[in-house]
Amino acid sequence: MKKLLIASALLAASSVQQVHAWGQTGHRVTGAIAEQYLTVEAKAAIEMLLPNESLAEASTYADENRSNPDDFWQKEAGAYHYVTVPAGKHYHEVGAPEQGDAYTALTKFSNIVKDKTAPLAERQRALRFIVHIIGDLHQPLHAGNGTDKGGNDRKVKFFWEDSNLHRVWDSGLIDRRQLSYTEWTEWLSQKITAEQAAEWNTSDPLIYIAESAEIRDVIYPEKDNISWDYLYQHIPIATERLQEGGVRIAAYLNDLFK
Repeated sequence: MKKLLIASALLAASSVQQVHAWGQTGHRVTGAIAEQYLTVEAKAAIEMLLPNESLAEASTYADENRSNPDDFWQKEAGAYHYVTVPAGKHYHEVGAPEQGDAYTALTKFSNIVKDKTAPLAERQRALRFIVHIIGDLHQPLHAGNGTDKGGNDRKVKFFWEDSNLHRVWDSGLIDRRQLSYTEWTEWLSQKITAEQAAEWNTSDPLIYIAESAEIRDVIYPEKDNISWDYLYQHIPIATERLQEGGVRIAAYLNDLFK
């Protein structure tokens, strides 16, 4: 019985991992980078809502609660991690499904954060989701094409281990370097120029989505066994998306808390 429970837990953990974006490390990097670009007003508002909680910590909340039995998590929140944009289309042409998606969730949670009559716990959850969703939208396969569950159905061997393309982009590329999120943050932050920060400074999620959909269409490998060549070609794209995601989380929150 004990072995069965352990096996079930491992299976559940594996299933959940497949739908995360960036994994724990990537999300924390975007949150930590974002803190460097916040305005004084945004910092004060965030500190009021999330005292003693960094954006790096807040960034993983939406994934860590996927097994929460509350109806919100089991029936509603799952759709808020991604958008669907078929090849050759733009998001504004297809829009969101009935259950909503990451784009509509940003509007929903932004309204909750700004509603000072809303319960504090709801405003805190909304803020954490905003940080997470913007990170999600910078992972190219979270702007899925609608045919393969954002690359989850595209099975590959990554460095000779069974995986799928979504998982490779969630964590495989990043974790391969064996760096902590603080090391990644330090390395990537130092490489963001003032010109890049200014260029990336937008709070429009339609831009995040369009960029990810464009990248998504060119990262599908021609073969199923991928390793050093794929890493060499695509880690620069993945790391730049982390940098952009961090700058954009700050841009979005700076606008939200004007």
